[in-house]
Amino acid sequence: MAFQPPVTVEHVLKAIHNHEYLLPAIQREFVWNPDQIRRLMDSLMRGYPIGSFLLWKVEAQTGGDYTFYDFLTHYHERDNPYASKATVPAGQPTTAILDGQQRLTSLNVAVYGSHAEKKKYAWWNSPDAFPKKRLFLNLLEDPKDEELGFRYDLRFLTDAEATAKPGDPDGWFRVGAVLELANAGPAMHNELTNRGVINVEGAYQRLYDLHEALRVKQPINHYLETSQNADKVLEIFVRVNSGGTTLSYSDLLLSMATNQWKQLDAREEVRALVTELNTGGTRQFSFSKDLVLKAALMIAGVDLRFRVSNFTQANMDKVESAWPDIQKALIRAASLMHQFGFSERTLTADSVIIPLACYLHRRKVADSYLTSDVDAEDRLEVQRWITRSLVKRGIWGSGLDTTLTRVRDVLDLKGETGFPVDAVETVMATIGKSLAFEETEIDELLTLKYAGQRTFAALSILYPGLDFSKEFHEDHVYPKSRFTTKRLLEAGVPVGQVELYRESYNLLPNLQLLGGIPNMEKRDKLPSDWAETSFPTHAQRESYLLANDLHDVSLQMTSFLEFFEKRKARMRVRLTQALGVPTGADALVATAARVQ
Repeated sequence: MAFQPPVTVEHVLKAIHNHEYLLPAIQREFVWNPDQIRRLMDSLMRGYPIGSFLLWKVEAQTGGDYTFYDFLTHYHERDNPYASKATVPAGQPTTAILDGQQRLTSLNVAVYGSHAEKKKYAWWNSPDAFPKKRLFLNLLEDPKDEELGFRYDLRFLTDAEATAKPGDPDGWFRVGAVLELANAGPAMHNELTNRGVINVEGAYQRLYDLHEALRVKQPINHYLETSQNADKVLEIFVRVNSGGTTLSYSDLLLSMATNQWKQLDAREEVRALVTELNTGGTRQFSFSKDLVLKAALMIAGVDLRFRVSNFTQANMDKVESAWPDIQKALIRAASLMHQFGFSERTLTADSVIIPLACYLHRRKVADSYLTSDVDAEDRLEVQRWITRSLVKRGIWGSGLDTTLTRVRDVLDLKGETGFPVDAVETVMATIGKSLAFEETEIDELLTLKYAGQRTFAALSILYPGLDFSKEFHEDHVYPKSRFTTKRLLEAGVPVGQVELYRESYNLLPNLQLLGGIPNMEKRDKLPSDWAETSFPTHAQRESYLLANDLHDVSLQMTSFLEFFEKRKARMRVRLTQALGVPTGADALVATAARVQ
């Protein structure tokens, strides 16, 4: 391994775009966020060291045995989050990046490309949810807020955000445009003059510092490994990636599988499956490649622990052989979770889909399982188990590998004809993952808040008769907008009760699951008014009120506290029964058993 002469950022980026530098399949995906990219560029402009890089010279006779990827230029969180596979001409050597991919990709995105990530609270499938942004330098002033420690005001902006208003100086300079300047003298002076910032204090220095950082200084120090021994190269790769953004087991597994699968491209297969699970049909989930790989290991019967010793050819052969069945099982599991009413906003523990997919695989079910009347009772058992595990604290957190392994053992023995819920819950209890509930837990569930992590699951347990194949929203029975201090007083609520009203309206007893369209129609209406207009007949209205524990109570604003306590009591009874909580003498027996 030899140290190479330092080069400029411009030199490296041009080599990347000439496909002289590629990424080996053992590299992880690009994971840096915009702030990390900005900080890297700020460090370069300040002349700070950015660490050394490790490159691997891959000879022509060796390169044909491996898969390589080009660098990502235009990152889009939904549509283009991954680098594309590179084509290496036969008989041609190449240079692969073993250490420094994140930094080099960040520089490539900052200088030549763009970054588009989902706006907060935006819907994943909205066309405006991922604004395309490029990196700009503020020529007019330095950062006002130095909390992040930036010396230069570098920001990812849309072109519209960076465009100056008529008559104002054009102060946002696209970072990549510095490569288009003929020199740092007259050309830079003309650029600043045309932008109307030539007389702004510090403007020339800021642009000059950018030019120096990318085109003059030589901060790219790198070592070159020339060995063609794949085992040695992998060992080096693991060692040098032990710091920074930690290399996960799934990254390595996916990388190893890419080289070890004989018929399929593991990386492409996993990417495609993740996309299908998350956005296929009307599904909206956020399952990760980590989850897909964990499920693949479980279904293939491979050791689930995150250890490098699992990266064997034998294990990869098992996963590749089972891959078609793994795909089908996971897609059916995702479809079933969607039928149960879950989405990325309501599914708080993605790992629950793994044992579900393993069960569907073990039973060798077809797509008909999702809708057949014959399997309706079994689907209900599965749904109950899933919602119970999501409502119970601590089930899908620590000890996940042990939990999955034990559940897989039970499914292998007893999962051929139906979901063995009792056997599964028994084995989970032996490792501290009991799904038995106590009265104190019921009280805690009644304090769940609107849009809380477990609220949707709790409501689906309370009111299981809904057709979750349709879209349902968490809804306030008494509308949230009615609970401002002003509106409460106007409605006749006594001053002394206003704070209690405001403390209670967002809790479970004032929540229900309502179809998407009815929820939009309901809006600001009080429950009494909405029920009157939405259910034209007395029988329909009474059926709705009874099914949702709203019957025999006043639904006027001044009766909210009375309604809240009555519905809370009814919910306690429902939860106690649905979750099998022992009461009375049974509770005493259960307590004595725990003490013993």
